[in-house]
Amino acid sequence: MPKSRSNDRKTKKKVTYTKPEQAQTIKVSPRWLVPVMCAVLIIGILWLAVFYITSGTLPVQSTLGNWNLAVGFGFLIIGIILGTRWH
Repeated sequence: MPKSRSNDRKTKKKVTYTKPEQAQTIKVSPRWLVPVMCAVLIIGILWLAVFYITSGTLPVQSTLGNWNLAVGFGFLIIGIILGTRWH
């Protein structure tokens, strides 16, 4: 029994023409990124913890007052932004 042409077309592999593969370069984070990120995150956590534990008298009470919260959260946000750049 003869084979149908539709089955022959399905079994043949199509030849696709592509550009030659380019060598993929792996992006590496700078060596300073992780230590700085960790340090900034730890500073932010410690700043907020000291502020809450001492009822607002430390780390800088006279000039910043409740702006100490903004400073602590600022450190945390900078640490998170640095964390997004880590590969």
